[in-house]
Amino acid sequence: MGLPVGARILDVPCGQGRHAHLLAEAGYDVHGVDLSRDLLALAIERGTGPGLEYTHGDMRHLSAAWTGRFDAVINLFTSFGFFLDPADDARVIGEFARVLRPGGCLIWHGGSRDGIMAKFLERDWWTTRNGTVIGHERAFDPLSGVMTVRSTWRGPKSAGEREHRIRLYTATRLAELCRDAGLIVAEAYDGWRNRPLSRRSSEMLLVAHKEG
Repeated sequence: MGLPVGARILDVPCGQGRHAHLLAEAGYDVHGVDLSRDLLALAIERGTGPGLEYTHGDMRHLSAAWTGRFDAVINLFTSFGFFLDPADDARVIGEFARVLRPGGCLIWHGGSRDGIMAKFLERDWWTTRNGTVIGHERAFDPLSGVMTVRSTWRGPKSAGEREHRIRLYTATRLAELCRDAGLIVAEAYDGWRNRPLSRRSSEMLLVAHKEG
């Protein structure tokens, strides 16, 4: 991000604070936001202080008082695309842009639709160290861009299943959403690797800057 010590960073959604805590230790002024009170409780257990605080909130509706407040916004490890209405995803990008100062940056990390589809697996499974067998079954709707994942696990201590859905985006579509919100995507990487995004990249990391 190229930011000086003391720069203001918004981690949203912050989950249990694993990134926010490390950034605060590095000398940044960090604010974490998440909708889950349970995860926020875990984040707070890690510690808070003058340079680290947490707020319960919805990333579609960030505080009005935060307009132009942050030097950077980070949205990491596939924390985007879970809303049922795609308009909510556009609203989130708009909120990211609103709370950034002019020239501030957005770091976005998540799945790349192009790469995931190039290597699409309908099902896979593995066994953990304690003998639990975990299986995933996936289906993809190319019209909505939504991938459905059904997870099943069977082990010596527990068994169950759950299902979740995520809307996958191409870098092109995300860049368009950013542009519409006044953010320009300047860099696109193959996940956390220091190499350019390709059509076979399963993950992508985008760096966008706010105009002005």
